[in-house]
Amino acid sequence: MRRILGRAFGAVGSLRAAAYRRGLLPRERLSGPVVSVGNLGVGGSGKTPVVARVAEILRDAGEPVSVLSRGYGGTFRGEALVVSDGSAVLAGAAEAGDEPVMLARALPGVVVAVGPRRDVVGRAVEARFGRRVHVLDDGFQHLRLERDLDLVCLDVRDLEDSPMPAGRLREGPSAIGRADVVLLTRLEAASEAEIRGLEARLGRDRTFRVGRRLDGWRTLDGKPATPPARPFLLAAIARPERFERDVAGDGFPVVGRAFFRDHHRFRTEDLAGVEARARAAGADAVVTTAKDAVRLEGTSLGLPVLVLAIAATIADEGRLRERLLSAAGRAA
Repeated sequence: MRRILGRAFGAVGSLRAAAYRRGLLPRERLSGPVVSVGNLGVGGSGKTPVVARVAEILRDAGEPVSVLSRGYGGTFRGEALVVSDGSAVLAGAAEAGDEPVMLARALPGVVVAVGPRRDVVGRAVEARFGRRVHVLDDGFQHLRLERDLDLVCLDVRDLEDSPMPAGRLREGPSAIGRADVVLLTRLEAASEAEIRGLEARLGRDRTFRVGRRLDGWRTLDGKPATPPARPFLLAAIARPERFERDVAGDGFPVVGRAFFRDHHRFRTEDLAGVEARARAAGADAVVTTAKDAVRLEGTSLGLPVLVLAIAATIADEGRLRERLLSAAGRAA
C-alpha cells in the first residue's frame, strides 16, 4: 500500500510541476533575482548550511541579500515577518521557526523574512529594503515563485529512494531534471566510485560536492567556548547521527545522548531529564546544534550548554560562485 501511495504522490508532484511549466498555474516574479535552494528528500540533506553559504557568497560579493523562508514550526500566521533586518535579530524561534532564526544569527548584513507565500514575503522585503538578491530557502517545490537559479541538495542515496510515504522523497527522482545545480551531500554514505557515477549521470558541469566543516565551539549566546572533555549530546534534528559523528570526530568521547524528533520544542520536563541523564553519565557539558540552540534560548540547565557550529564546504566553489553572480546580475 505504501508503495502505491508513494507512486500516486510522485505522480501528483509531476503533474503539478508540469502545470507550472506549461503556464496552467500562475507564477510570480520579484523585482530582484531569486536563487532557490531546496531538497528532493525530507530533512537531513544539509540544506540549511548550504543556504547560509550561498547567502554569504552573494553578500561578500557586495550584493544586497535576503533569505526568504516559510518559517516551518513557527507560530507566525501573517503574510510576512522580518526575522532580521541585517543588523539585529527581531524574532524568536517560537514565532519564526528555528531555521530562519539560526540563519539570521549566522548572517549579519542579510535580511531574513518568513511567510507562507514567498512571493508575498519577497515583495514585502523589497518594499522595505529595496531590490535584493533573494535566496529562497527550501524552495524546490515552491514553484509559484520564478527563480533565476535552482539549486538542489541531493543526498547521495536519494535517487535510490521513493516518494512519501513509501520513502523520504517529496517528488519522484526524475524531478532532479528541473535543477540547474545539484549539490551532492552526505558523501560519507557512498563510495568514491558511486559518487563519480552520480556526477556522470547528473552532469558534471552542474554537480558539486558538499562537505561539512566544524566551525567552532560557542555558548548559547554566541561567545567562543572551550570544547568539553565529556560531552552529552542534545539534538532535535533530522539524522542526529551526523551530529554525533561531528562531535566524536573532533576527538571528544560522547558519554550519552538525548535525541528528539526534528524541530521538537523542548519542555521543562525534557530538559530536566536531559540534565539528570547527563549528570549520571559524568558529562561536563551538554552539547547541541546551532539549530537547536535557538530553541534553547532562555532555558537553564545545571550544566554548561555548548554549541558546535557546522558550516558547508563546497568543492570547486569558485565555479559555483560564478553561477550565483551570473544569476544575481539579472536585470530587473
